[in-house]
Amino acid sequence: MRDRLRPVWCDHLSILRGKYLPQEKIGTGSTRFAQPCFAVHYDKDLIVDAPGTNCLDGLPDMTLSWQAQDIRPGWEPGVHMVTGDLTDRDGAPIRIAGRHALKTAIADWQKHGLSPKVGIELEAYAFVRGEDGSLQPYDTPGAHVYGGGPFNDPLGFTDAIWEAAEAAGFRLDLITTEYDAPQFEFTLAFDEALAAMDDLVMFRQLAREVAFRKGVILTFLPKPLFEKGGNGMHINLSFADGAGENALSQGEEGGIAGMTDLARGCIAGWMAHHKGLAALVAPSVNSYARLQPASMAGYWANWGVDHRGVTARVSGEGGKKARLEHRMADASANPYGAVAAVLQAARLGYEAGQALQAAETQDCFMGQDTETGVAASLSDALDDLEADSALVAAMGAEYCAHHVHMKRVEVDKTKDMTAEQARDFAIWFV
Repeated sequence: MRDRLRPVWCDHLSILRGKYLPQEKIGTGSTRFAQPCFAVHYDKDLIVDAPGTNCLDGLPDMTLSWQAQDIRPGWEPGVHMVTGDLTDRDGAPIRIAGRHALKTAIADWQKHGLSPKVGIELEAYAFVRGEDGSLQPYDTPGAHVYGGGPFNDPLGFTDAIWEAAEAAGFRLDLITTEYDAPQFEFTLAFDEALAAMDDLVMFRQLAREVAFRKGVILTFLPKPLFEKGGNGMHINLSFADGAGENALSQGEEGGIAGMTDLARGCIAGWMAHHKGLAALVAPSVNSYARLQPASMAGYWANWGVDHRGVTARVSGEGGKKARLEHRMADASANPYGAVAAVLQAARLGYEAGQALQAAETQDCFMGQDTETGVAASLSDALDDLEADSALVAAMGAEYCAHHVHMKRVEVDKTKDMTAEQARDFAIWFV
């Protein structure tokens, strides 16, 4: 078979959509998709009144455009991968696309002479199919946290992921096992925000497809096993200044003593918009099974240094490694949109010179200093987002209107389901 091109884009459900094109298309180019893809739900239902989708205006095409230099090796034989920008039939950006929201957030920070850099930690659970077709946890009886080898991964699917990722040019910082089995962590290297997220959405697809060929269903859904810990998508953030230096650093000292005004402003923004952020970065019904007190998942509006119980974790490292970590997000969110939301909330705090509350002093298991947490459900979190007018304006009214509409549909579709049924509504796609 001749080589092919697989142009892809990440939708509102965090699904990577695309198509295969012939070898002649491997170069700068474009292809069309139906814009009402943004109106489709996990169950293939077309939500025709979803704003920004033009379902009621002829169901038109939109165009995905890319540059030749952005084409990269894929993980299927002879297949090259690329993503790019989505525009409507008039050539205007698709404002409900997460990648557009991220590009806007990057541009907003660049007005301050700062370029966001991002590193993502992804957590995932592994399942296999039982004889009756049901999903069963991957059998790893000897697994332990920070493990490797056959006791933790008998089928070697993580080795296959690493090999495929390296061949495709992805820069992995690590693969390891988490506290709960069969849970795994995949961490990608820091990069400029847009490039990092282009890598992230493709790597996540690579991981799921390579695992599937090994007989493993890998899911990044926030809480696929209710008796165990959840899956987060931790967003690590720094900024490069005009000289290319880390703007969060003021020397080799980390922690509170090493925090810059920029760091304080970012965290203050996260605290101020804590409740509104939830619906954007943890946007599934299943997310609120993960977002619970004493869960190390970003429930509380708090921050601290090298503290896994808080939402905003300040690194104890300074210098080039100075960074902030936002721990609320999960991969049921469009990753571009989640990073955009975290960047915009941080910018709002920085620009306002917002005062930063004191760092958390308690362990967050037996107690915490704040009484402000996220909503108890997706429905209530959507109310919190709509009430946060500054965050809605920063993200874009069109983006938020579409997001809220589609997520209220999800609430309605799952309201009579058991927790397991609501999980399985999305588990094959995330």
